[in-house]
Amino acid sequence: MLARVTSAALVGLDAHLVDVEVDISGGLPQFSVVGLPDATVKESRDRVRSALKNTGFHFPAKRITVNLAPAGVKKEGSGLDLAIALGILVAEEVIPQSMLDHSVIVGELSLDGRVKP
Repeated sequence: MLARVTSAALVGLDAHLVDVEVDISGGLPQFSVVGLPDATVKESRDRVRSALKNTGFHFPAKRITVNLAPAGVKKEGSGLDLAIALGILVAEEVIPQSMLDHSVIVGELSLDGRVKP
């Protein structure tokens, strides 16, 4: 299933809206992030996996592809963690897509699942 969550990325002093698209499909387990992420955003894979597991949610052993659009905007920092985690929960039908349709989600996750300030 495909999920979309709106987030934001800071580029200098400007915030740019980012569509976080999460697709979960069958196949060998893999978690990839595409769309010009920097190293910190790529590391979100580990933070999101640990945060979901440590808060009691099932982390799918499937092929997870996260696209950060638009691809032309550089994404830096850990503020996309929460949007990615919620996208996974929507794609797995744990929470409804409609719950996030009119929100912009920004937040870094700790390994225990807390949202860091």
